[in-house]
Amino acid sequence: MDDLEFRRRLLADPNDNSQEMLAAKNASSANRQLADELLQLDAKLDSILKVDVPDDLADRILFHQSGQPENNRSKIRFHLAIAASIAFVFGLFLGQFNTQLFPANAHDTSAIAQVALKHVYDEAPFVEHVDESVSLQQVNAKLTPFGSKLNALGGHVYYVNHCAFGEKNALHMVMAGQGGKVTVFVVPEKTPAMSSFTDQQLQGVVMPLQETSLIVIGDKGQDVMPIAERLKSDLQQKI
Repeated sequence: MDDLEFRRRLLADPNDNSQEMLAAKNASSANRQLADELLQLDAKLDSILKVDVPDDLADRILFHQSGQPENNRSKIRFHLAIAASIAFVFGLFLGQFNTQLFPANAHDTSAIAQVALKHVYDEAPFVEHVDESVSLQQVNAKLTPFGSKLNALGGHVYYVNHCAFGEKNALHMVMAGQGGKVTVFVVPEKTPAMSSFTDQQLQGVVMPLQETSLIVIGDKGQDVMPIAERLKSDLQQKI
């Protein structure tokens, strides 16, 4: 895939996690930076558009309209129709950037676990053969947006980057665990309590931190709890 095709597809869908797009994103630091910036812009746009509408807005408009001459009422209806059309079209546009929705209940641990499992499966073909020998400084640079830092790695880190975790950006890290590699996510959503989860191939644990959640996933039968507890102990909230 050439640079032009990569940029075209990335602009059309920053959350495209197909195997060829993942390979292109990680082909160079410039591609990674562009992908991260577009994900952050997408999240900001979505946040800006989430404006609460007053419950009595419709009544207020109708009340105001009833006191207007017929010509003014026609203009108001026309303007409202135009505004609704613009909102509809813009909503369709944003839909191109949010093909993977965050769970409706962001604090539902099981829903967050399902998103994490899907992410591991989607990126497995790429990260399986990556070994960037990541340093503690590199990990902490990626942790900066989450207001956290690690005191120590506690093991070999093969890969670290930001990733699209539903509507949010999360830290995605692959490191050595007991009995094999584990995938680590730091998600900017605090879950209510610690819980474990599993499916046919993987198992993991979700741990709430001060303002985030730590997710550690490994192969089924692999004990991920020790590395999760060590990471939780080493992850410090910045003051």
